[in-house]
Amino acid sequence: MNSSSTVSAELGLRLVVPQQTVVPLVASLYYSKEDPYAIRIAFHVGLDEPVEWIFARELLAKGIEGREGLGDVVVWPSAVSAEGAADDVLNIELSSPFGQAHFEAPINEISDFLKRTHAIVPAGDETDFVDVEAELNDLIRKAQ
Repeated sequence: MNSSSTVSAELGLRLVVPQQTVVPLVASLYYSKEDPYAIRIAFHVGLDEPVEWIFARELLAKGIEGREGLGDVVVWPSAVSAEGAADDVLNIELSSPFGQAHFEAPINEISDFLKRTHAIVPAGDETDFVDVEAELNDLIRKAQ
């Protein structure tokens, strides 16, 4: 789904579980020019609510070209899936105090999603969509 200010997509991912077969699942990607630096991804893992992660759009874009990220989110491309099949995938590794997970996503679908986000907010133009004064006022209000 696209509007003039948002982009969303659903795609099939694979959860890579060591010493087991991969587990298919669905994820929803969401981007809004209201938060131009962020990509939201909701993993539908059979719980009442999806598990949502938010990370930098630039991280995802750079991860298509090569290993990118430190800490909680690391992404990298691969021409071979965890099952050994010739399959262009984007690996997404997430870490938190509660554990970590490794997903494989179809790189072409991620690339298409990113192209649609760049159509509404070109890379490098994100600051044009951030109301710095409103953000500062919000921080000050929360600090009081």
